Amino acid sequence: MKTTVELMEKALSIKPAAEWARQLGIARALFTNAKTRGNLSPIVAGELAGEIGEDPQKWIVIAALETGKESACKEKLVSRLRKTHMTLMM
Repeated sequence: MKTTVELMEKALSIKPAAEWARQLGIARALFTNAKTRGNLSPIVAGELAGEIGEDPQKWIVIAALETGKESACKEKLVSRLRKTHMTLMM
C-alpha cells in the first residue's frame, strides 16, 4: 500500500463504506469523493489506518503529501522521508 486510495480499498475490503461512515462519524459519500479525487484527507486516512492496524502517523503524512502541490519543497521533503526509512511512494 502506497496511496491513501489503496488504504481506503483495504479498509473497504474489511467493511462496506456505510459501516465505516457510521463508525467514523463521516458521510458515506466521502469514500466516493476520495476515489474520484484520488486521495483521502489526512484526518480520515489516519483514522482508517488506525482502525485497520496500520500506523496512523505514516498515513497522515502520506495523505498530506498527496494533497500538497508539486514543488521543490515537496520533493525535498519526500526525499528526506525516504532517507529516514519511511516507506512513501510519491
